[in-house]
Amino acid sequence: MYDIAIIGAGVIGGMTARTLAKYNLKICILEKENDVAMGATKANSAIVHAGFDAKEGSLKAKLNVAGSKMMPEVCKELGVKYRNNGSLVLGFDEEDRNTLLELVERGIKNGVEGVRLIEQEELHTLEPNVSEHATCALLAPTGAICCPYELTIAAIGNAMDNGAELKCNFKVTQIQETEGGYKIYSEGNTEEGCITARFIINCAGLYTDQIAALVGDTSFQVHPRRGEYILLDKECGNLVSHTLFRTPSKMGKGILVSPTVDGNLLLGPTSVDMVDKENKNTTEEGFADIISKARENIGNVPLGKTITSFCGLRAVGSTGDFILTSPQKGFINAAGVESPGLSASPAIALYIVEMLQAQGLTLEENPDYNPLRAPMHGFREASIEEKNRIIRENPAYGKIICRCETVTEGEILDAIRNNPKAPDLDGVKRRTRAQMGRCQGGFCGPYITELLANEWNIPYEAVTKCGGTSFINIGKTKEGAKE
Repeated sequence: MYDIAIIGAGVIGGMTARTLAKYNLKICILEKENDVAMGATKANSAIVHAGFDAKEGSLKAKLNVAGSKMMPEVCKELGVKYRNNGSLVLGFDEEDRNTLLELVERGIKNGVEGVRLIEQEELHTLEPNVSEHATCALLAPTGAICCPYELTIAAIGNAMDNGAELKCNFKVTQIQETEGGYKIYSEGNTEEGCITARFIINCAGLYTDQIAALVGDTSFQVHPRRGEYILLDKECGNLVSHTLFRTPSKMGKGILVSPTVDGNLLLGPTSVDMVDKENKNTTEEGFADIISKARENIGNVPLGKTITSFCGLRAVGSTGDFILTSPQKGFINAAGVESPGLSASPAIALYIVEMLQAQGLTLEENPDYNPLRAPMHGFREASIEEKNRIIRENPAYGKIICRCETVTEGEILDAIRNNPKAPDLDGVKRRTRAQMGRCQGGFCGPYITELLANEWNIPYEAVTKCGGTSFINIGKTKEGAKE
């Protein structure tokens, strides 16, 4: 029997697993997809919010500010890229100015350091490319950016390196109470696809309400809110230095323009409430909205440098706040964790640990716990001398596979071999950035497919893009020369 079963391998599940791995506990992470970070975690704005937006006194406000303060150290320990670039919320008229003044006051009450209103001259000094029609802005110097899926992969990898287990393709369909815990069944409800655990932490994102209902908890609902994005080439990454927001509305923080930690420029997201929890299609209307709003923020958006677009679904809870509840002993919900969920994730993990302690979980520190993890991007950031030393020891690092992002065979093999092991092409992409450049995998994809087939000892045709039936190849056109 496991001590803890965490349902959902997104950023909340990952950070919670890593925090609990500090103790002598038997932990299992259950994920219905082929890999970790496959839900809202892999498709969001990548912003570490300062904490001025959430209503004072709410869990969102409290945990956002606490998590934001923790994030630099967490990212440093996990080898994850983090950039304290600051945030600007743009105002264009007196109504916006009044709203921004309210947000400044709220930010001060929430404990956000340095938040203030700046006028047009200072705004355009900080960001020369901002629209000349912007008259003022809220400046939050503690705002930052990181890579959400990189953070999640590193957190889960660190938890696994410290003893936690990960079971992917484990879709939870039934939960039964037993003496001293729970039996958790995967699709098919067979004993072979079943684990037992003393405690369950429900971090299933869009499906937290459905998981909660398996133990009779129908106290909340979760619906998806679609957010579409446009990603521009790295040569556009210096167009702005801060993350630029519009004055927020009840539907969210509006269309942003932000650099990424990898040097690209991100535009989006849209904000459309949905019913279908699997519909991640991008739309013509969504792109038109992004383009229109982005051009209002900065006058000359180089849309000709677009390299990809994508859509994410936020898990919007019915209460308006994070839902961190325990409907019965041994079962904890971490639901409705939309923005600022990424920012709050380290603090949410601590909050959950406190809930477990209150329910009688004994926490004995693991003397062998190691909080550190080598960065997934260490080779490309090494000095020439260090790279040459690594290549002499392992020639695979001297072979460039992804030309756009200069990713080597050695880095790709590390991604497939290290916890959590990349199972498919998208898994390699999230760990190494191979396939994320201008050609979007057009050149390096076949080589990465071959490496995956060899490492997993499966046929070339069995390699998938993202699990399931997303096969890259359906068969051979030539069998090769006969002997």
